[in-house]
Amino acid sequence: MTVPRGQCRFCGKALRHTFVDLGSQPLANRYLEPAQLAEMEPFYPLHLYVCEACLLVQIEEIVSPVEIFTDYPYFSSYSESWLAHARAFTGEAVERFRLGPDSRVVEVASNDGYLLQYFRDRGIPVLGVDPAANVAQVAVARGIPTLVRFFGAQTARELAAGGQAADLLIGNNVLAHVPDLNDFVEGLKLALRPRGAIVMEFPHLMRLMAETQFDTIYHEHFSYFSLRTVSEVFRAHGLRIFDVEELPTHGGSLRIFAQHEASEAHPPSERVPDLLQRERRAGLDALGTYLAFGERVRRVKRHLLTFLIGVKEAGQSVVGYAAAAKGNTLLNFCGIRDDFIDYVADRSPHKQGRYLPGSHIPIVAPERIRETKPDVVLILAWNLRDEVMEQLQYVREWGGRFAVPMPEPEVVA
Repeated sequence: MTVPRGQCRFCGKALRHTFVDLGSQPLANRYLEPAQLAEMEPFYPLHLYVCEACLLVQIEEIVSPVEIFTDYPYFSSYSESWLAHARAFTGEAVERFRLGPDSRVVEVASNDGYLLQYFRDRGIPVLGVDPAANVAQVAVARGIPTLVRFFGAQTARELAAGGQAADLLIGNNVLAHVPDLNDFVEGLKLALRPRGAIVMEFPHLMRLMAETQFDTIYHEHFSYFSLRTVSEVFRAHGLRIFDVEELPTHGGSLRIFAQHEASEAHPPSERVPDLLQRERRAGLDALGTYLAFGERVRRVKRHLLTFLIGVKEAGQSVVGYAAAAKGNTLLNFCGIRDDFIDYVADRSPHKQGRYLPGSHIPIVAPERIRETKPDVVLILAWNLRDEVMEQLQYVREWGGRFAVPMPEPEVVA
């Protein structure tokens, strides 16, 4: 069900307050082929609102999820640090939830099987659900059974009716991607066995606001969650969050653990009320806190442009690393094109030879960096800065430097 324009996708109240307006932008993951450069490129408003009733930060559904996710360019397995994150979680989850051959692990938005492969290797039955046929095909080739569907209440009913309800139901970085939030969370409830657990990871709104991480905002992210708001959403569907972990991934994420409201399988953790209290101290229960965010975003834009102008005025060359969606939001909002950045290097062969949306900066293989010896490598996936600098440590051989644009532009050691 499509949420009516101008209404909160959770509580239905009118959206009247701007959180931040990043102007009109192309879809952040719509990379261009060379022949498309001469064509008209569609831009859409990237305007976030905050609901005055439930304080859910959200964008209106401007573009259909079918258009965004059916053919998806992001493959999770190209990040070594993300694979390590997945392996570590698997070990923890198997032990904590006592998973074995009689258990079932279901992942929503399972991508290319980057996570479920580790459960499968331990002899645990798995099932992936993902709407992108191109990435699901890679997962199936790895031996990960994958249902090519959007997840919601109807899909969940089919899983339960087919005996495929989950003992552990996982969703990494998918909750923000859901336009019909209530249908999705209802699906989580329907697909979960009575004593099962839901584990979801998503960027933490408190960290996004504290560090002005506006580049995390793009059209495929429909909602942005605090623990306070996500707890309300889950409670409305008969689910209770019993634990939470704060993670460094994606600039600061939450990993929440939920169960059926009536279940006593998993005891409550003190980390939930502790974090709720810290969110209150940070002002996340007050509308005024959200309304002040836009000016901080504009200040970061001015500082980044000042930094790049200084580098270019000194006659130095700049290239980007990581053709990430977050980088596209940043570049398009700041008006940065190839007059500032010569090219962007990326490990994914699915992006190489194409162009960034909006800015039309070419995407090349990382080997080009060694060939051209740039003075500055701007790490657009700044949340992976340590991984990137380890991969590109040879840049220092010719005196090259690394820089990150967020939360403030700076040269990093």
